[in-house]
Amino acid sequence: MSTTMTDIVWQPSGKYLNSRVADFMKVHGMKDWQELVARSQKDIEWFWSTFCQYAGIKWTQNYSHLLDRSAGIAWTKWFVDGKTNIAYNCLDWHVLDGHHYAGSRENVGKDHKALLWENEAGDRRELTYGELNQLSGKIAALLKQLGLKPGDPVGIYMPMVPEVVAVMFGCLKFGSPFMPVFSGYGAKPLQVRMADAGVKVLFTADGGGRRGKLIDIKKDVDEAAEELPSLEHVIVVKYKGNAVKWHKRDKWFHDVVPQLEPFATRADLDSEHPSMYLYTSGTTGHPKGCVHTHGGALATIAKELGMNFDVHPDDVFFWLTDIGWMMGPWMMIGVTFWGGTMVIYEGAPNYPSPDRIWKLVEDLKINTLGVSPTAIRVLKAAGDQWVRNHNFESLRLMGSTGEPWDHDSYMWFFEKVGGKRAPIINISGGTELVGCLLMPLPVMPIKACSLGAPGLGIDVDVFSEDGKPLKNEIGHLVCKQPAPSMTRGFLGEPERYLNTYFARFPDVWYHGDWAKVDDDGNWFLFGRSDDTIKVAGKRVGPGEVESVLIQQEAVAEAAVIGIPHEIKGEALVCFLVLMPGHNATPQLELEIKEHVGKELGHVLKPDKIHFVSALPKTRSGKIVRGAIKRQYLHEPLGDLSAIENPEALTAITSA
Repeated sequence: MSTTMTDIVWQPSGKYLNSRVADFMKVHGMKDWQELVARSQKDIEWFWSTFCQYAGIKWTQNYSHLLDRSAGIAWTKWFVDGKTNIAYNCLDWHVLDGHHYAGSRENVGKDHKALLWENEAGDRRELTYGELNQLSGKIAALLKQLGLKPGDPVGIYMPMVPEVVAVMFGCLKFGSPFMPVFSGYGAKPLQVRMADAGVKVLFTADGGGRRGKLIDIKKDVDEAAEELPSLEHVIVVKYKGNAVKWHKRDKWFHDVVPQLEPFATRADLDSEHPSMYLYTSGTTGHPKGCVHTHGGALATIAKELGMNFDVHPDDVFFWLTDIGWMMGPWMMIGVTFWGGTMVIYEGAPNYPSPDRIWKLVEDLKINTLGVSPTAIRVLKAAGDQWVRNHNFESLRLMGSTGEPWDHDSYMWFFEKVGGKRAPIINISGGTELVGCLLMPLPVMPIKACSLGAPGLGIDVDVFSEDGKPLKNEIGHLVCKQPAPSMTRGFLGEPERYLNTYFARFPDVWYHGDWAKVDDDGNWFLFGRSDDTIKVAGKRVGPGEVESVLIQQEAVAEAAVIGIPHEIKGEALVCFLVLMPGHNATPQLELEIKEHVGKELGHVLKPDKIHFVSALPKTRSGKIVRGAIKRQYLHEPLGDLSAIENPEALTAITSA
C-alpha cells in the first residue's frame, strides 16, 4: 500500500478541533497532536497519571505509585495500593447527590438516559442512569444473597437486552468478575469457559432472536450445566416467552431481583481486583481467558472513549457488537463513564431488510456508529439505495475495528454514510487489551484505511524479524512498555500467556499483526502475521490480497488462503462473493487473476478462484480463514461454534 499526504480523506475543522483531546492539549501547552502522541509514548507515567486526574477517575484510596514493573512488562501492576470500582465511576458518581464537575467529566444525574434498546422487530426500551444503577444494585444484592464473595466469577450468557448491561454492572458493584459468552455459541463453548473458573452463578434468558428465528438459549445452558458441577444457580430473564425446561438450580429474574434492596457499591476494591474475564474467540485450541482489572480497564476504556471518540453526555453512541465480544463491555463502560447514552441492539444488521442499521441510526439520532469492515462490505453489496433512503445528519463520528479495510469499502462508508463530514476512527487492539494499540484522534488528518497513530500512552513500534524498528516497511506490531489494561495473564495458564506475547521479543509485547508506519507517520495494518502466506519465497498477508480483489467492481467480499504447492511452496486460493448483477464466468475469473497479478506481481496471481454465495464468519464479522482452509484441505475442523453461518463453510467443499 503506497500512501502519501495526498491520500488524506479527513481534515479536521470546527467542532473537531474543540474536542476533549484538544482541551487536554491546551491544558498542557502542546502545539499539536504529534507532540501529545510522542510525549505520551515516551513518558507513559506522565500521561496515565495526568489523564486519570484530568478525567476525574474516582479513587476511594489514592494509589501510592502508578505502576510496578519489577517483575517485567508481562506482570506489571498498575495504580498500586489504589482502591476504586468501575461501577462507582460509571453509575454511582452520576446519580449521587453532591457531585459536581470533576476534571473534564460532567455529572449527568439520575434522570439522564443511560441506554436505548431495540431489536429486529422494532421493540424498544430505555433505562435512565438512576434506573440502571438501581437495577444493578439489586443484582449485586442477589449475588450476596446467593452466597458469593468478591472475586467469585459470574457467568453471562444472554442476548443483547437491557438486563445484560445491568448484570454486568451488578457484578462490578459486588466485586465479582463477569464472564460474558456470546449467546449463539452453543453448549460446549459455554461449558468450557464456565468450567475454567468454576462459575457458581450464571445469568441467561429463555431465548434470543436472530433473523426472525428463535435461539433457544436456555436449552444450551441446560446442556452445559450437565458438565458444570460448580454451577449452583441459573438466573433466567424472560424475554422471548418460549417454553423452557426447569431445574432446581433455575430462578426467574423477575421473581428474585425486583424485591431486593440495592446493594451499595464496593467502591474500595483494589485497583488490581479482577473486573472481567474475557475470552478470545477462535475456531481451534482452548479459548484464552483474559484477566482485566478495575483500575486498568477503567483507565484505558475511559481514555479511548473520551479522547478518541470524544463522548459527551449529549451523545448517542452505538457499536454493533455483543456482550460476548470485547467491544460490548468497552462500549458499556466507556459511554457511561462519560455520561453518554448507549444503544444496544439485538439482531442482525441487515434483517428484516438491508437498511436495518441505517434505520436505527436515523430513528435514534445516533452520533457515533461503530461497525466492522466485514459488516460494511455486506451492507454495501445490498446497494446504495438502502443508504439513500435515510438521514445521517446526526452522525459526528464513525468507528471500525476487527480487521483491515479495503479502500473501496472504507470510502463507501466514509462517503455514503458519513457524507465525507464524519471521520472514521479506525481502531485496533484486542480482547487481551480490552482496548487499542492504534487509533486516530479526531484532531488529526486521516488517510483512507489508516489507523492514525499509536493510542495515547501506548508505546508501539514496528519490528523486523530480528527485533529492529522499521519505517515505511511491513513488520511486526509490538508494544515496548506496559499499558494499564494488558491482561494479567490467561486464566489458569500463565506459561501460555508468556509464550503467546513475550517469547518472540523478550520483554516486548508481540501482538501478532503485520503493520507499517509510512513516511508521514500514518499507521496501517495488513492482517495477522500467523496468517502469512509464502508464495515462491514472497510473503503476503491474506488481507493485502483481499484488498486488491475487492477493488474489482464485481467483487463484494473476498477470503484468501494459502494451500500447499509442490513448486511454489504455497499457492493462493480465493473465495469471492459477487455484487448483485454480476455472474461467475470464466472471463471474470481470468480478469480477476490478471488484476491481482498486475497489482501485486505475477508470482502472487491466484492459482484458483471460487465463487461462493457467502463467506463463513463469526458473529463479530470476522472471516474464519483458518476454518475455510481446513475445510478446503479436508482437515479436522475443530470447534465451529463461533461460526454464525456454518452452511457457508459446508459449501466450501463443493466450491
